[in-house]
Amino acid sequence: MAFVHLVIVVALAQYLAFGMAVARARVRHGIHAPAITGHADFERCYRVQMNTLELLIALVPGMLIFALYVDPLWSAALGCVYVIGRLVYYVGYTRAAERRHIGFGLSMMPILFLLLGGFIGALRALF
Repeated sequence: MAFVHLVIVVALAQYLAFGMAVARARVRHGIHAPAITGHADFERCYRVQMNTLELLIALVPGMLIFALYVDPLWSAALGCVYVIGRLVYYVGYTRAAERRHIGFGLSMMPILFLLLGGFIGALRALF
C-alpha cells in the first residue's frame, strides 16, 4: 500500500503545483481575485487546475478501493499513468485548448479502470 499512498501524494502535490501555476498566471495577466476570466492563457491554466480537482475526487478513492480488492501495485501503476496524463494535459492545454485530448485520455482511462476494477472486486468480495 505504500506505493499507492506515494502516488496519491504525488497526484495531490501535482494539483498544488497547478494551483501555484494559476497564481503565477493571475499575476502575469493581471487577473485579480475573485475573477476567473479575462485572458485566454490564464483561463486555460485555471481550467487545468479545476479539471484536475474534478478528477482527483474519483482518483483517490478509486485507487484505494482498487488496491484493497484487486492489487496495490496495479493501483499505483494506474495512478502513475494518471499523473503522467495530467502533466501531458497541462502542457497541451496551457499551449492551446485543442491540444488537451491526449492528456485527458491518459488521465481518464486509469480512473475508469480503477473504478471498474474496484467495483468488480468489491462485488466479488460480497459473493
